[in-house]
Amino acid sequence: MPSFEESLNKLESIVERLEKGDLTLEESLKLFEEGVQLSAACKQELDAAEGKVQMLVKQRDGSLKAEAFLTEKPS
Repeated sequence: MPSFEESLNKLESIVERLEKGDLTLEESLKLFEEGVQLSAACKQELDAAEGKVQMLVKQRDGSLKAEAFLTEKPS
């Protein structure tokens, strides 16, 4: 199974090839399908990683508490 970085690089390569527009319809569809699969695999890996990330926050009493890592600032 390729690493996240390898999958992302392959996905970027596919996008570049599709943007050139010099492929046949059949080649374009095949690359598009591969790109969708790579995109889904990357998203799944990112979601799994996000679920594992935790930050240790020092409490007032000096103890440490694990909290979920927030990717966006609360509004």
